Amino acid sequence: MEKLVLDLTEKMENAFNSLLKNFSKIRTGRANASALDDIKIDYYGALTPIKQLCNISIPEPRLIVIQPWDKSILEGIERVLLSSNIGVTPDNDGNVLRLPFQPLTEETRLEIVKQLKKLAEDAKIELRNIRREGNETSKKMEKGSEISEDNMKDLQIDIQELTDKWVKKITDTAKTKEIEIMEV
Repeated sequence: MEKLVLDLTEKMENAFNSLLKNFSKIRTGRANASALDDIKIDYYGALTPIKQLCNISIPEPRLIVIQPWDKSILEGIERVLLSSNIGVTPDNDGNVLRLPFQPLTEETRLEIVKQLKKLAEDAKIELRNIRREGNETSKKMEKGSEISEDNMKDLQIDIQELTDKWVKKITDTAKTKEIEIMEV
């Protein structure tokens, strides 16, 4: 019984962490190094994350500076950044790349909030699917005489409380991110 609750807790935590990762990729009008997490460069035949090849700094709220340790890859990084969908055009001065983030318009902010709400709702759906899976498992355990009917009902109450806890966490995180996006 406890193993089931632990398994469900782990799955729900993974769903929440996945949502946080998706949230970190959402552009808020401020420079955020996590926007470069999925950017990989062909470095001597191997696709290598940009963070392993460069010093990345944020000297101003709306600027990311990328300084490669090997200057020969500067143009390759610029090409990859131009073809990525981070929404910023790099400025190459021969030594570093500067990524200036423009302030978001009100319309863009509202579109981003819609995207954010969809991601949050998808995560909640995933939690409800995990809950359903847990409830089905508890019913099978009761039918297989592993637990009593009362234990099954208690287990389902625990599963519901666990689901409510993670749904609240998702809602709170989404509200915080929405405030951050709508902030001018």
